[in-house]
Amino acid sequence: MIKVLVELDDDTAARLERVAPSRVRRRSEFIRAALRRALWELEEQATAQAYRRQPDAGRDVYVDSAVWEPAPRATRRKVQR
Repeated sequence: MIKVLVELDDDTAARLERVAPSRVRRRSEFIRAALRRALWELEEQATAQAYRRQPDAGRDVYVDSAVWEPAPRATRRKVQR
């Protein structure tokens, strides 16, 4: 992991202290989770933008429920002795 130093304004620092106090060591995890979420949202926005620029055509859609359903279990016959 790398360390990142971030300066916060007083209001943001106070709000962060309320939700993730430094004394209980939750702050770092809170910030990591917030960054992961923000990055994910940016990636989702980029994907949505790409689909708006070049939407799927109706012929591109392939839906076959058999692909998504689990295969039926094979039944075995009992061997009689």
